[in-house]
Amino acid sequence: MDAARAFIRATCYCKDCRAFARFLGQPDVLDASGGTDIVPTAPATVRFTAGSEHVACMSLSPKGLLRWYASCCRTPLANTPRDAKQPYAGLVTACFDAAPQAVDAAFGPRDRIVLNTGSATAPVRSTPLTFVTGGLRILAGVIGARLRRERTSPFFDVSGQPVAAPEVISFEQRAALERDVR
Repeated sequence: MDAARAFIRATCYCKDCRAFARFLGQPDVLDASGGTDIVPTAPATVRFTAGSEHVACMSLSPKGLLRWYASCCRTPLANTPRDAKQPYAGLVTACFDAAPQAVDAAFGPRDRIVLNTGSATAPVRSTPLTFVTGGLRILAGVIGARLRRERTSPFFDVSGQPVAAPEVISFEQRAALERDVR
């Protein structure tokens, strides 16, 4: 990924991100308060250097985000909208082949927005000003990618179809995952 093209850095505390980690059997990707470290970017900036044949996809509902992971090791990769025309990918930093210090150096340890703090498993301080400015940076990045007509994505083929058929889990499976992550 081109670090200079990252929109911002975020930590999401929603129950869906926790359910995804539970689905993968990877609870260690969550921080102590149940948050997932994410770097939002345009999909055109993302490159797989190896293992693209292991890219898999799931969704927590028929219309929900596509949640991408490596099927070989169940490492979370990214979250994307279902529509390939929306140039957004929230990369889960657990997929980076780099030490935490290198991730901090590339994307910054500070100026991070926090999302869905009300769903955190432990108290998390919200960041309203950073949330607004970060949201604007994400919006500007998405608009910029659309204006540049960036169409490439490692998650969708040239016709706009996901490179792996999404596994949409059942309502019962989702409920079980949500119970397990509280």
